[in-house]
Amino acid sequence: METGLVKRWNVDKLEVSLFEDQPTLAKAVTAEVERYLASLPSFRAILATGNSQIEFLKQLAKSDRIQWSEATLFHMDEYLGLSGEHTASFRRYMRERVEELVGPKRFHYIEGDADEPIDECDRYESLLRESPIDLCCMGVGENGHIAFNDPHVANAADTRWAKIVSLDEACRMQQVNEGHFPDLESAPPYAITLTIPALLSATKIMCVAPETRKAKAVTAALEGPISPDCPASFLRTVENAKLFIDRDSAIHLTGV
Repeated sequence: METGLVKRWNVDKLEVSLFEDQPTLAKAVTAEVERYLASLPSFRAILATGNSQIEFLKQLAKSDRIQWSEATLFHMDEYLGLSGEHTASFRRYMRERVEELVGPKRFHYIEGDADEPIDECDRYESLLRESPIDLCCMGVGENGHIAFNDPHVANAADTRWAKIVSLDEACRMQQVNEGHFPDLESAPPYAITLTIPALLSATKIMCVAPETRKAKAVTAALEGPISPDCPASFLRTVENAKLFIDRDSAIHLTGV
């Protein structure tokens, strides 16, 4: 049995793995991602930002089995109008925590401060659609979002792979509470995000959702209806997705 593994089960098509704590969870996800990517001579992957992804990305970046020099990487969202040098920019997050550490062949960034944001969505979507995405590593927001697909804009049948969205107050307050912005007024109200179909198109999907503040979203995703009210619930519709949670994020689950 994997170190720290408490339980593994399926909810619809989604495999769920419960670990004792965040360190053992991050180690397990890293090992599975490493095994998969090490078998590929080159790969295309989408990575997530956020405080809950830091430990996982830290361990992943240390891997010496992955052919990072043959990797093409993407991220899944960026604030509209925010400079890539801003401390809350997801481009900066990825540069500092991934690109500068592993040296991928290329890292395609969403330019949130592009002069023509609709054209930027088109550009990024074209890059994503050039070839299949081998891996998508994502998290779950406190409101159940995946990327910046908040409940009011989540659309599992979206024809676009990148689009401009408004961010709901719960999403913006999460960014404030995580220390990225001083108050709600300074948190950007719009972003460019990959859509649900773009995220779910990947050959493998690894969703990392530890911490108590994600517990309500995890419960809604696993025990509620498959609905835009909890966008993460759409993970249950695809066989290529796995959800990794810890004791803290599982506190409201029935029978756990």
